Amino acid sequence: MNIGIGLPIGDPPVLLDWARRADAGPFSTLGLLDRLVFHNPEPLVALAVLAGATSRVRVQTEVLLAPLREPALLAKQAATLDQMTGGRLTLGLGVGGRHDDHQVAGVDMHTRGRRLDEQMAVMRRIWSGKPYGQDAGPIGPAPARPGGPPVLFGGFRPAALERVARWGDGFLAAAPPTWAGDLFDTVRAFWKQYDRAGRPHIVAQVNIALGPQDVIDDARANMHAYYAFTGMADQMVSGMLTTPAQIRETITAFTDLGADEVVFYCYGLDPSQVDRLAEVV
Repeated sequence: MNIGIGLPIGDPPVLLDWARRADAGPFSTLGLLDRLVFHNPEPLVALAVLAGATSRVRVQTEVLLAPLREPALLAKQAATLDQMTGGRLTLGLGVGGRHDDHQVAGVDMHTRGRRLDEQMAVMRRIWSGKPYGQDAGPIGPAPARPGGPPVLFGGFRPAALERVARWGDGFLAAAPPTWAGDLFDTVRAFWKQYDRAGRPHIVAQVNIALGPQDVIDDARANMHAYYAFTGMADQMVSGMLTTPAQIRETITAFTDLGADEVVFYCYGLDPSQVDRLAEVV
């Protein structure tokens, strides 16, 4: 089981410390959330900086809200980051659920799923090295991996789970073990239905805070602010893991479900959480 760290978003400069500690530890991935109308850093820009400060750990968007972006430029940005990191980029994509993000981007929220499918067709074509179209040539640079960086999709609805098999390489599951298993089974069923080789890469996402009470309180406040728009922030914050025992139990549960990686999201800013989590895992 690979273990990743989801980075806090409240103070971008501190992320360099987080990244260096993670790169020196047992962690596989640095994950970063995405929103537009919020104070979080733009993930591709931030992960490019963090990739330059590290040498081993992968960088992963979880999830980048692709419908807010123009696909040709997004494909070029992702390929550039992938190539310059030696293939350390994983592109986690989703549609997003905030009306203000879509409003500011000038995108119709009601067609965001269809737009993502159209974007994937464009990006896969660009990453393959084919001309963009009849009147435009190829868009480089070529990504480190032929066909583009690994693409994971997040979501809960059948259309999002089917998209994993249609366009992606794996699934991002922001669900507890008690009901993530059904999502995993559905993704695997679609994978088989589309006659995909191998199996989907499955990544679980879990919210944690490790440390004294002020660290936990900081994490809960930040997470609540991030998810306030859902109307379910209290319920989501209540599920945050705060003890080593809870974290170990969750790793075991996702291992039993066949997940390949667990990314532990830390909303509190204290970088010592990296060291505490390393001791746990």
